[in-house]
Amino acid sequence: MATWSEFAAADPDLAAWGEKRLERERVAYVATLNEDGSPCVNPVHPVICQGRLLLFIAPDLPKARNLRRDGRYAMHSLVHDLSGTGGEFHLNGRATLIADETVRQRAIESACYTPNGQTILFELGVDRAYSTAYEDDHVTRHEWRANGK
Repeated sequence: MATWSEFAAADPDLAAWGEKRLERERVAYVATLNEDGSPCVNPVHPVICQGRLLLFIAPDLPKARNLRRDGRYAMHSLVHDLSGTGGEFHLNGRATLIADETVRQRAIESACYTPNGQTILFELGVDRAYSTAYEDDHVTRHEWRANGK
């Protein structure tokens, strides 16, 4: 698994493309696993800060409980319209709880909103990233994997 900065160093074009998608709408959907193994999908506001992909989440929400118990996640950028204008960006990996107050403060400063003091902070590691672009009736896909496969 890679950090956002490691992913960006390995595939700068895809990382820049994905970052634009995440910043454009400022909302993405994260899928986590409930205790019974069923999927749980919720909106989030990803923050890219100092080479890290971060999420603030209220500690009592199912997505926070799920990520604490089993860090596996999938995240998908918001799709702008029915035509897929601007394309889609998807990530898979594992989330890690971050307790460092310096990282938290920098993430607050970088966020497009003000997280309340009760939120907890997760860093999303990247195992796989891929994009789908729709242009002139042509679909282009690009994929990156941390393990190179």
